[in-house]
Amino acid sequence: MTIGRPGKQRDILWMAVAALLMTPANARASQSQEDADRLAAAQNSGQIAQREALETARVAKRATASAVTHAIDRATTQSIASLEASVTSRVADRVASRIEERVEQKIDQDQESREREQEARERAEEKREREQEARERAQEKIERLQELYDDGREDLDDDRYDRAAEKFQQLADMNGPQTDAALYWKAYAENRLGKRDTALATIADMKRRFPQSRWQKDATALEIEVKQSTGQAVKPADQSDEELKMLAIQGLMNSDPERTFPLLEKVINGSGSPKEKSKALFVLAQSGSAQAREILGRIARGQTNPDLQRKAVEYLGLFGGSEARKTLADVYASSNDASVKHAILRSYMIGGDHERLFAAAKSEKDESLRREAIRQLGLVHGTSELEQLYQAESSTDLRREILQAFFLAGDSGRLVKAAQGEKDADLRRAAIRNLGLIHSEDSGKALQEIYAKETDHALKVEVLNAYFLQGNAKALVAIARSEKDPELKKTAVSKLSLMHSKEGNDYLMELLQK
Repeated sequence: MTIGRPGKQRDILWMAVAALLMTPANARASQSQEDADRLAAAQNSGQIAQREALETARVAKRATASAVTHAIDRATTQSIASLEASVTSRVADRVASRIEERVEQKIDQDQESREREQEARERAEEKREREQEARERAQEKIERLQELYDDGREDLDDDRYDRAAEKFQQLADMNGPQTDAALYWKAYAENRLGKRDTALATIADMKRRFPQSRWQKDATALEIEVKQSTGQAVKPADQSDEELKMLAIQGLMNSDPERTFPLLEKVINGSGSPKEKSKALFVLAQSGSAQAREILGRIARGQTNPDLQRKAVEYLGLFGGSEARKTLADVYASSNDASVKHAILRSYMIGGDHERLFAAAKSEKDESLRREAIRQLGLVHGTSELEQLYQAESSTDLRREILQAFFLAGDSGRLVKAAQGEKDADLRRAAIRNLGLIHSEDSGKALQEIYAKETDHALKVEVLNAYFLQGNAKALVAIARSEKDPELKKTAVSKLSLMHSKEGNDYLMELLQK
């Protein structure tokens, strides 16, 4: 580097000084001026060189500083870039990690939410099933009580009084809604058997336990008859007298109805047998006169016992016209007795009264009555009204009842629509089940299409059940031959084994020979 030149110059000067000191004095003197000049020149030259060297050093220093600065800047930029890249990488890793955590959390939350929803659906389904089972048990109990009551009434009509008394005693012991009626008919049977004291005791028990019963009037009439009798068993001839009496009354009705109506009312309000009273009501209803309709209307409104009331309701629906149906509508609106309302809904069906059945199916608060109205709409082929109800209804249970009504109406097309397009699996099963109850070529083809397109295992099983209900062995054999799912194949074969059909048996033999 040039920065080293001043040092060499100084070396030269010291060498010159040393030489002068070593020469003689005269030599030195003679040369002093010359040396002084040379020294001055050398000093001037050295100063110039020093300045040049200093300037060069400054330039170099500035260049070095600039280079260092540039290097530092470059290094700093690279460091910053590297740092930024490092930070960006770390940030990206953290962001990715957080995103991954959040995605996993979201997946877990969604899974938990689905599981909770599934659990909620299962609990709701279990609750519906329990409620349905409770309703079915209650309905079964009502049906058992009604069956026992009807059997007892049938025994009375057939003069089997001992058996009737036993059944009515059994019914009274079950303490159901017909206990007061059971006690009345038990006393009636006991009186016919000649057991006067027992009959009076039964009547007294009934009056004591059911002071507000609508059977009180009948019980009082029976009590008077028992006390007036001698306690002898009724002879078959007496029954013949009753029948002859009714034949005479029916004959008078054709020729002189005005004289007949009081006689019929006397029979209805007396202590006669159920058959006799029912015949009297029938004769009244057949007459079709305004006076007969008025008497039936009073009975339908509850003037007598519930048995006669329901029978009057039935006859008004069977023989009455628009005026009779108006009377029934008034009774329906004013009555609190569900059994009477059920009877009126059945009478609407007999009269083909779509409008009133539809109104009850839409607005009735008692679910059992709504179900009754829906069923009766099916029986009168009220498919347009049922379709409106189905679209507006939110209750799965009632929609299932409407699908049952479509079956009663024979509307397989609407059942196919529900079986193929309904989102609720339970309703789809109900639609498929009802299709199985319709024995037609169209329903068989519809079930075949459903089975071919369906992916839900449980719904496929329901189709197999429907084929079984149809007795469609041909379809079950076809499925058993082609089905790849071993469980479904096994189910189809199981159904065939119960059908005892030729096609099914031939296929079963084919399986055994493999």
